[in-house]
Amino acid sequence: MDIEIITGDKYGEDSYRNLFSEIMSDVGKAFQMERALLVLKPEVPLFIFSVRLRSEPASKTVSDVANVREEGDVVHMTITDERYAPDILRELWVRYGKDGVEQQTRFDIVVGNASVKDVNSIVVASEEEHLKEIIGAVWRSMPEGIKNRHTFIDGQVITIVATEERFEPYMLDEGLAHHKRMTEAGKDV
Repeated sequence: MDIEIITGDKYGEDSYRNLFSEIMSDVGKAFQMERALLVLKPEVPLFIFSVRLRSEPASKTVSDVANVREEGDVVHMTITDERYAPDILRELWVRYGKDGVEQQTRFDIVVGNASVKDVNSIVVASEEEHLKEIIGAVWRSMPEGIKNRHTFIDGQVITIVATEERFEPYMLDEGLAHHKRMTEAGKDV
């Protein structure tokens, strides 16, 4: 992930680049981010964090995160993305009951009285949940005590403008300008 820092403090620039990168890696979101822009103005205080995702957030279905095959009225599934295993199991139990779902191994599941078409269409993570996770990860990387936040979201770009004070119009204008810059930058990538 490419991280650009705008600040008057050169020491803080390197420290914050490393901190942001480590936090995104720790919470498992770094791989989803193509680019980040961090504007740090602690003297104001004003913080603008903008991230460009590798792809636009979308709902995930079983077919996105598991290999599924059908034998008669039984569906065999191998989960390929373990992050969704608990959600898949929960959704299968809701739809087919605990008695209709057999978890053979951690990632291998058999579902009785089911079809591949129905199982593949089950939503295991909504677009909204995905956005909340990304925003939560960005919030974790911001300084503590930030009370006021405003979020701009367009496609693959999420920008959070934050301050400890009341928002002044110039703060939101600056945040929106950086948001637009990140959106435009995606057209060149």
